[in-house]
Amino acid sequence: MTTAPPAPVPSVGPARTAGCTIAADGSYAARLARGVDAPDSWFPERWTLGSAEPYAVPLPGNQPEEPGTQVLPMADGRVLIHRAVDTRHVFTLLYPTGPGTGEVPLGAVECGELRLLPPAPRGTRAYAIAPGERSSSVWLVAGGSFGPEHLAEIPGRCSGGVWLDDTDRLLALDREFDGRVKTVAVDLARGGEVSPLLQISEESDDRLLLADRDSGLLLLRSDAPGEDRVGWGVLGGTRPVRFPECLRLPGLALTPFAVQPGQVLTPEACAVALRIDGPAGSWLGAWRPAERVLRQLAAPPGWLTGSGWWTRAGELCLPYATDAAPCGVARLDAAPSPTPPDGDPCRSQAAVPDPPKPMAARPVPLQQAPLTGRVVDG
Repeated sequence: MTTAPPAPVPSVGPARTAGCTIAADGSYAARLARGVDAPDSWFPERWTLGSAEPYAVPLPGNQPEEPGTQVLPMADGRVLIHRAVDTRHVFTLLYPTGPGTGEVPLGAVECGELRLLPPAPRGTRAYAIAPGERSSSVWLVAGGSFGPEHLAEIPGRCSGGVWLDDTDRLLALDREFDGRVKTVAVDLARGGEVSPLLQISEESDDRLLLADRDSGLLLLRSDAPGEDRVGWGVLGGTRPVRFPECLRLPGLALTPFAVQPGQVLTPEACAVALRIDGPAGSWLGAWRPAERVLRQLAAPPGWLTGSGWWTRAGELCLPYATDAAPCGVARLDAAPSPTPPDGDPCRSQAAVPDPPKPMAARPVPLQQAPLTGRVVDG
């Protein structure tokens, strides 16, 4: 069951566009902002989210940035910027210094394609992946002893990137190998040793989208049900991957972007935020695995589309930027209640787990992969 979609609201302000990257602990965010008076001019911007009121600090360099430049917030408040010119990928740390921007050059990597991975849990290091036709390279590009460091070479062309632990050690990648895409776990402490993580069927393409490290909840995308669908499972669980019917919206694209933390041992209770894209624009979805209801909500004006985070209490925080409010966070009590009050029209659908789909085998539990028995460094 789904609630009726809201009237779409433009997800960006007229003078400021682009999403943002939020640190794993929610303390900072970074994005490329578009100049108000020069709409073709882009500059890095750091958002401080851990204060009572969020605020933005512009970090412009000596020249405007390219719109494809990547930025990533670090735990100490600096912002990593990835600039690419042809096959040269340059990394620099930016920080505010008086009226200007300080820069700490970190070096460069020479390769074809390279992109930053999502913020690492500890926040003191940053990683990147360079996918190739036959193999993919994982790089440590910030936080190492000296410049970019090559960490691992993974057979196959890899995409995605989801952290599975809190120590910057276990990384999930979607690997294209022998014509199929399967998610694998990469142990960066053991030279990039690869273990299977998600294999729903031999013939399906299976990609991991999100993983909650507290509860073990996995959000994934697979064509195992006969079409491309969003599903869920539990890391180390014994039940099959499930594909809720409420997450099947023909003609629309669903992308989960945030999971409620702190739900230890109760993955079914985690609230999940999804971005919904259709011909009319983008809006929000909120859902829990324990329910068959997808609530659809209008996005706040100026939403940095696809960005946001949950609090442990179930509040959805959405960064937005408009001309009137260039740095804001909308806070929504968007999570469906696990036990709706009497009179809720969705009561009969609430708290009822979706039945397992018989064609979907469970994810490979991480403790059954070759990582078993290893001690994760603190």
